[in-house]
Amino acid sequence: MAKIYYDQDADLKNLESKTIGIVGYGSQGHAQAQNLRDSGLNVIVSEIEGTPNYDLAKSHNFEPMSAAELAKKADIIQILVPDEYQAGLYENDIKPNLSAGKAIMFSHGFNINFKQIVPLEDIDVFMIAPKGPGHLVRSEYVSGGGVPCLIAIFQNASGKAKDVALAYGKGVGGTRGGIIETTFQEETETDLFGEQVVLCGGVSELVKKGFETLVEAGYQPEIAYFECMHELKLIVDLFYQGGISYMRHSVSNTAEYGDLTRGPRIVTDKTKEEMKKILGEVQDGTFAREWLDECKNGKANFKKMEDEGKDHKLEVVGRQLRRMMKWIDSKEV
Repeated sequence: MAKIYYDQDADLKNLESKTIGIVGYGSQGHAQAQNLRDSGLNVIVSEIEGTPNYDLAKSHNFEPMSAAELAKKADIIQILVPDEYQAGLYENDIKPNLSAGKAIMFSHGFNINFKQIVPLEDIDVFMIAPKGPGHLVRSEYVSGGGVPCLIAIFQNASGKAKDVALAYGKGVGGTRGGIIETTFQEETETDLFGEQVVLCGGVSELVKKGFETLVEAGYQPEIAYFECMHELKLIVDLFYQGGISYMRHSVSNTAEYGDLTRGPRIVTDKTKEEMKKILGEVQDGTFAREWLDECKNGKANFKKMEDEGKDHKLEVVGRQLRRMMKWIDSKEV
């Protein structure tokens, strides 16, 4: 069983004399920075002037600075920019301003695990990864709760990296919900696998193929959208509340029987074999190299596939139908 840490296992005194720098005031950045500040800690932030996130940081009473300036001033530097920009940012702005005793940290292990960032030996390197989006990390903290987090220590130059990491986790509210111990490797590989096989890739393709099957059989696309896309939220919410068993308890007996007898015909042993191949590509770095090469080449293929996805009939129909649903805070791209 995993080791889990709670409020009594962490002490904010380990951060009292330190300056915490948040690089990137996006989804996680705005939440972590505000939670840490509200926990009584000294927080500074970095953002690019002229961007919406820079203005957001200003509106939250921070004075954003460059990443290089932040790295000079901060004792702990939390790097929260997108994965593909972290290595360049580290080499150009952060590394030249590091000194013994400082720490860099992450909320995802990609760049450390795949050696895109090779840290100096005299600094601490650790991770606190909230298992929820930034708006939830913030709202739960404000309401007195906390989103569970992961903790991992990659490098413990000071001998106190875990104490500092746990204090950081407490500062963002993680110890209220529980902080689960892991490694950079485990967090990175399971995160990428989950995104590709289930949460993003798997679900997206399942929805599209179901929609296409109904439309190709002559059913109205609007009806197909409701049955294969819109109602997915109802099922996911049941998963979220009580797992697969609660979902099966909540739906009709007809739906449950269809689930139990037809589901294994869709996601088969052959599907699982492909999942294993994808896991292997994550573990051996094939996916990471492919993605980083895509970024170096200007993301042309990525943008092409992204644009094609926006034009899929499922998406076109969905945009039309969501206008009918005034209760949805529609987010159209």
